[in-house]
Amino acid sequence: MHTWANISEHFCLQFCVMVQHKGEIVETAVRESGYSITRLAKKMGKSRRWVYQIFEKPNVPINYVIAIGKAIHHDFSTEIKELKEYRRSVNVQTFDDADGEFFTDKEKAEYWKNKYLGLLEKYNEELSK
Repeated sequence: MHTWANISEHFCLQFCVMVQHKGEIVETAVRESGYSITRLAKKMGKSRRWVYQIFEKPNVPINYVIAIGKAIHHDFSTEIKELKEYRRSVNVQTFDDADGEFFTDKEKAEYWKNKYLGLLEKYNEELSK
């Protein structure tokens, strides 16, 4: 006989496996990046407490994930499944820093160089077909 507790526990186990804890994913990436929490908070224009609160949230808003990824130069699309769909649905560009909030001129130049090289490789692949 199935009790409500058994059913809800079974549902939670299956649901919890499917749901990613985005805060933990972000925290791991931040710590592996070598960025200090203080430096990240300053770059984001937020407090250190805000950063720690992001780490604790299982459902970090995608726009925060993208902003943190920009700040630490990390692409979360391989770790956070819905980020790929989000980028496709809103056509978010990886580089959106017109005010120069996150990147230095050298970092911007490196970004555009890499973007150009990537496009050049795709173009050459198409030509070789």
